[in-house]
Amino acid sequence: MAALNAERLTRPEAVRHLIEKTGAHIALLSEVDVGMARSRNIHTIRELTNSPGWGHLYGVEFVELDLGDADEMRRHAGERNACALHGNAIVSGLGFERPHVIPLEENGRWFAGFDGAQRRIGGRIALAACLADAPLPLWVVSLHLESKTDPADRRVQVRSLLSALEQRMPNEACIIGGDFNSKALPRADGERHLLLEQPERYEPFFADLRDAGFSWATANLASPTQREGPWKKHPRPFGKLDWLFVRGVAAENPQVVPSLDAQGQPISDHEMLTVDVVFE
Repeated sequence: MAALNAERLTRPEAVRHLIEKTGAHIALLSEVDVGMARSRNIHTIRELTNSPGWGHLYGVEFVELDLGDADEMRRHAGERNACALHGNAIVSGLGFERPHVIPLEENGRWFAGFDGAQRRIGGRIALAACLADAPLPLWVVSLHLESKTDPADRRVQVRSLLSALEQRMPNEACIIGGDFNSKALPRADGERHLLLEQPERYEPFFADLRDAGFSWATANLASPTQREGPWKKHPRPFGKLDWLFVRGVAAENPQVVPSLDAQGQPISDHEMLTVDVVFE
């Protein structure tokens, strides 16, 4: 199992090779463009899965009204978006059934944009589907929480997700992965152990996930997941924004995999997470 914020998925071939390198059978992706000038106006997720044996599910999070953020608007000035879609994806060679797009918010905060750029229609979502032909029902969920917000609002979004999961798949095995934008977590080297031991002190949504039967200690490392990307730069020390949560399966061998291509160049401003999962 892998999870990655693909930073627009501007380099689908490189992401596919990274997934193949890790050996992951399922990849949960966020920040996936379709028909955006900033990602060459291609169907990025279709480009990623154009090899035999690959498939995908895609859920639209936003219809983009601009060319992107302020920097992207400068780089692509004069260009046009072909489709202007942005969202989450599940990539796998395995079969899935009962797909769902789960809205996590309905406030429309992005409609006016931020700092004069990135106007959008829509809101954050989770994309969920059930693995077909598994020994027991196993759901996977690709998630991206809001970045322009605070811990209390992130908790509201996670509670919306958990309410939807309770209605659709109560107590069934489930893996949730993605960019939780857990910016309130400690970042200093001497505090890294708190990321796995007491994250709910800083990001209350961890308590809600634990109460719903999810665990994270064996599915994650206490390591940052931000990195210098192709375009975006982040202040140091880097934070751990990306997580995997499991319920009804055992998690083993968690890894933080550098998001680099074969030449050592970054393909995202987030690292990839991987974990081995087995039925309990």
